[in-house]
Amino acid sequence: MFRDLYYTVFEFVRTFGALQLFFLRLLMHTPTVLSRRFGLVIGQVYNAGALSLVIIVICGFFVGAVLGLQGFSNLSRFNAEDSVGAVAALALVKELGPVITALLFAGRAGTALSSEIGLMKATDQLSAMEMMAVNPIRRVVVPRFLGGVVAMPLLAAVFSMVGLLGAHLVCVPLLGVDVGSFWQQMQQSVEVADINEGIIKSIAFGIAASLLAVWEGYNAIPTAEGVGRATTRTVVLTAIVVLIFDFMITAVAI
Repeated sequence: MFRDLYYTVFEFVRTFGALQLFFLRLLMHTPTVLSRRFGLVIGQVYNAGALSLVIIVICGFFVGAVLGLQGFSNLSRFNAEDSVGAVAALALVKELGPVITALLFAGRAGTALSSEIGLMKATDQLSAMEMMAVNPIRRVVVPRFLGGVVAMPLLAAVFSMVGLLGAHLVCVPLLGVDVGSFWQQMQQSVEVADINEGIIKSIAFGIAASLLAVWEGYNAIPTAEGVGRATTRTVVLTAIVVLIFDFMITAVAI
């Protein structure tokens, strides 16, 4: 039992250290990619961000609508229905927007990044680049990593805005909340610090989700089973890391 525990801890420490070194390699090549391969980054922002807008918009709208319904139902017990806009805004900007966007990003864009790089490794495309003196980290991995980092905060902002629209459409026309009170309470309650907390979370989640996706793809076993396993691990690890980071950032902000 102690031997298995030792090897488990040892493997975790080794993998964590290798991940940190991999992250440092990405940062080292980032200035070169931004100066010489900026078009590749823009293309990956489109692949990771623009192609994820459909699921982000749909989920954001219905999450906001559910917040409006639940907020109105609970606040009506205290005759505070006008504060439903503030409750929905704070929940979306500080918590639900970044977290749910990161989970959706991992399920859609993260799996795509991991499977693309893993398939390139399985078909020896990365090895062919090395034979032609092309650095696969700089040519393949870094643009995809930067594209995910840039796209994640933008998607979180879209999610929050569409969620507020969904809460407004449910509370004002359907439930009869005064439109002036809805937006006035929201403006008075949401502060700059709340918005900054949501931005910091979305950036941190974007870095974590993109890093885990490209790491799993680059280190995938070059078989069909290995690529599938790397894709699955991307979603699972990203969900765990996002929730851990969410707790840590929230604890520091409070």
